[in-house]
Amino acid sequence: MPGAGRKSPPTGGGNPPRYLAIAAVVRDRIVTDQLGPHTLLPSERELAEQHGVSRMTARQALSLLESEGVVYRKPPRGTFVAEPRVRFHIGSFSEEVSRLGRRPAARLLWAEVQQATPAVRMALGLDDGAEVHVFHRLRSVDDAPVALETTFLPAHLTPGILDTPEEGSLWAVLRDRYRIRLARSTAVLESIVLDDASSSALAVRAGSAGTLLTRRTQDESGRCVEYARDVYRADRAAFEVSEVLTPDRAGV
Repeated sequence: MPGAGRKSPPTGGGNPPRYLAIAAVVRDRIVTDQLGPHTLLPSERELAEQHGVSRMTARQALSLLESEGVVYRKPPRGTFVAEPRVRFHIGSFSEEVSRLGRRPAARLLWAEVQQATPAVRMALGLDDGAEVHVFHRLRSVDDAPVALETTFLPAHLTPGILDTPEEGSLWAVLRDRYRIRLARSTAVLESIVLDDASSSALAVRAGSAGTLLTRRTQDESGRCVEYARDVYRADRAAFEVSEVLTPDRAGV
């Protein structure tokens, strides 16, 4: 037959935009050459000359990397390698940061007793009129602000906790002081735009990208003992999620 054995042309043709390829090259160089944080990278003009593209295309590549948090720019000095993101599992901020060999810290912005709102009551499984202890803290890693945490704890389970020093892990306090055996923590992650107050507290430009982590923590009996709404800088935090695949979920 005429044309037998001839391969069909690929569908959805076209090459990816050049700026994506240039961004991939720079990203790979940062990783493979192990360029340390704050290393000066080639300028837009140098990138354009190296890859035979316009300065606008080179600028798009650097803008993409900046939006990913891989680089940061300091006009007129140039573009630099950013600090690596802190890679969190879902859990205690202090314990996760310490596990990575970094230095966690907390600064208490306010703490008080509140009557639980309907959403907080639902999350914690509380009755109407129940009270909660609320902590609002700025969390940092190696002195750099990373997250704003708002933590709600059932007041009847945590008497006197508002006197707790602001440093350290609230999970450790729940375990050691109140003998609450934590068993499971689940979270939902959502991309958000930081408002002016959060941007100021986290030392980023207004309107920067953030990650909202909404977390519920249960004890061994399945009772919810903590509800939290945490706002992270998107350029400084990454979250690692793993799942054990049973045969029915793995498609076997």
